[in-house]
Amino acid sequence: MFKKILIANRGEIACRVIRTCKRLGIRTVAVYSDADVHAQHVLQADEAVRLGGPRPAESYLRGDLILDIAKRTGAEAIHPGYGFLSENEAFAAACEKAGVVFIGPTADSIEKMGSKSAAKALMEKANVPVVPGYHGDNQDPAFLAEQSKKVGYPQLIKAVAGGGGKGMRLVESSATFVQELDAAKREAKNAFGDDAVLIERYIIKPHHIEFQVFGDGQGNAVHLFERECSIQRRHQKVLEETPSPFIEKVQDDLRARMGEAAVAAAKAINYRGAGTIEFIVGEDRSFFFMEMNTRLQVEHPITEMITGEDLVEWQLRIAAGEPLPLTQSEILTGGHAIELRLCAESPAKDFLPETGLLEVFATPSIDAEGDVRLDTGVVSKDTISVYYDSMIAKLIAWGADRDEAIRRIQSAVAQTEVIGVKTNLSFLQRLVGHPAFIAGDTDTGFIATHRADLLAPQAMNIALLAAACARVLHDDTAKCDANPWSSATGWRLNAAQTRLIEFKEDPASPAAIECWVRNQHGLQTLTCLGETVPFSFEAKSADVFDVRVSGAAHNVHVIRSGDQLSVVTPETRIGLYLFDPYYFEPEDSGAGGRLTALMPGRVVKVLVAAGAEVKKGQPLLIMEAMKMEHTITSPRAGVIERVAFDEGAMVPADAVLFAFQE
Repeated sequence: MFKKILIANRGEIACRVIRTCKRLGIRTVAVYSDADVHAQHVLQADEAVRLGGPRPAESYLRGDLILDIAKRTGAEAIHPGYGFLSENEAFAAACEKAGVVFIGPTADSIEKMGSKSAAKALMEKANVPVVPGYHGDNQDPAFLAEQSKKVGYPQLIKAVAGGGGKGMRLVESSATFVQELDAAKREAKNAFGDDAVLIERYIIKPHHIEFQVFGDGQGNAVHLFERECSIQRRHQKVLEETPSPFIEKVQDDLRARMGEAAVAAAKAINYRGAGTIEFIVGEDRSFFFMEMNTRLQVEHPITEMITGEDLVEWQLRIAAGEPLPLTQSEILTGGHAIELRLCAESPAKDFLPETGLLEVFATPSIDAEGDVRLDTGVVSKDTISVYYDSMIAKLIAWGADRDEAIRRIQSAVAQTEVIGVKTNLSFLQRLVGHPAFIAGDTDTGFIATHRADLLAPQAMNIALLAAACARVLHDDTAKCDANPWSSATGWRLNAAQTRLIEFKEDPASPAAIECWVRNQHGLQTLTCLGETVPFSFEAKSADVFDVRVSGAAHNVHVIRSGDQLSVVTPETRIGLYLFDPYYFEPEDSGAGGRLTALMPGRVVKVLVAAGAEVKKGQPLLIMEAMKMEHTITSPRAGVIERVAFDEGAMVPADAVLFAFQE
């Protein structure tokens, strides 16, 4: 076994690898960019060495620097994690040439599976079913347009070197093919340095089911069962679970047939290390090979939860030359596991990534039995940067059956909170509580089908507002105990004690929600939302309150950071801002004539020039943020007076992109 390895990655996967290495007594070397000087993986590793600037091209994609650091620090092997250099055959070959072990497949295997079109051709030879489509080398746009018509609609354009939904576009008809082809090629070029694409038929009501495979490079391969990853947004996974509820409902030999196909795919390239064979499965139970990810997957923890195996340890042992730890018949499975991806993003804005400071990151309690797990690379006061992926953490729960796993993941979400940057937490809480999810009806159209339920604005109710008031009153009472002259309790001599507390759901909201708390002779009432109700509370801890409204008891988690509050129950959550009516903010007279950036990013393409007359909804600019392209459209008809940024420029959040003539 290795004595020291270098981890060529960052964030939660770097921390995850470090955890296994500590258990096995292997020393670790972390590498970091200027944006990650104080990152958790840097603090947790035995050694840490700076790479370069914050952009991946200046740091985590610099294979030459990483190899040099490995040699200088005496690291015998490099673990690439996922993303960055994990599926780069040139880097794997460079490691081999330098005498440093690449903890992953051979460069030959990566090359064979790195091209989606070549991989499909290889799978056809191995008798693994593939989706009908065009997978050839001819990338002439006119030729591709003709092939598009032959494949039929709907169809997917996919980056040949792609993954994670990047360089992927859904085409509903020939009328939009050219536009979507251009976008897919741009995004693929930017993400992978290769704009080649393939076209394949889009399977109706599909399920995305993948099999975890391992090979030892000695002709042996096994699978560790399946994971269903059908619930996705922007072609990226949100929730993964195992076993697949779709396969469980089928009750035939589908799992066995898919497992055999997955192992055949791994053996076809004499695979070494961890990999994932991804299938698309139709509602008729026909399944097709989509691609192979020649690395560990983000969702690997749920496989670990049901098998009891440490997949990172498997990677290390196989890379060190050991055979597979278990044969297929020795791999056991039990229970059900679910993983949620907590991301800094705005579901209401089509899941656009968000950046900013994690003022508060409250996490669920982790039980000694390991039934709930949190994988993360950040803590409170860390920053979510524009340069990297938007994922904050992975919440994982295991249960003896799916119902128990759902209850545990629901509890884990209810105990998690982030203040300081927008996240998908409310969306995740609604997702795991949705009747269709609980019933196991989870094809890839799940979010689109249930969008109204999952993304509807949170209805305000008096119990949640009562909990917010309880937190404010509790905090102010604590201040009063320390300094009576700071009291804001509303105390009056020989009169009812009355306190007005005002909240806003958004700082820019023109109207505040008024909550009147009245206390007379020990009897307390709350007046808000047109109701007056009896009200009392008891603080169980700094953040947990038992709130009683009209006799009904509520156990509520209320986190506060400055003027921001987050109120969470097992069923729902709201974010509120404590409003100070005496705070004055000058008016911004020019806001109506400007279009500002919703997030920081890099300008990929400017589509209009100053003086251009534009229509409402017309594309104006394409930005890249957190590895994804976003098209900025005009909010109204008008004439562009000024274009603020050139192509390639970095744009901060809220910066003016375009000024319109008034």
